[in-house]
Amino acid sequence: MAGIRRKARIIALRALYELDCTKHEPEEVLAHLTAEHEFPQETLSFSRELVQGVLQNKSELDALIGKFAPAFPPEQMSIIDRNVLRLAIFEILFDDKTPLKVAINEAIELAQEFGGDSSPRLINGVLGSITTEHGAEQ
Repeated sequence: MAGIRRKARIIALRALYELDCTKHEPEEVLAHLTAEHEFPQETLSFSRELVQGVLQNKSELDALIGKFAPAFPPEQMSIIDRNVLRLAIFEILFDDKTPLKVAINEAIELAQEFGGDSSPRLINGVLGSITTEHGAEQ
């Protein structure tokens, strides 16, 4: 199960990256990214769910990033870091299917694999602050 969801997050991250850089349509991007390999339906469904969820909540996600990383406004962040955070925050606050620790760990792993040297530390710090405040509200 973890391998399926990890692949879905990678597909979603790549799709969000492309969508940030182009004017392509989300379904077109997902189709392009998944055309070369045969993925299980679970992977495709989860990646589509992540992309749609992030896009539908992008302004709220970016506001949270701006609030918890004021030195790094979303529009000035690297595209990878911004989209790793969007994915993780979506999973933590908007989607109740992923345990908190899993969402944070997956985001850090994505940052290590695709981001810069300081990306994991930034991702961990922002997500830690968000979960601390979110936990206090519950």
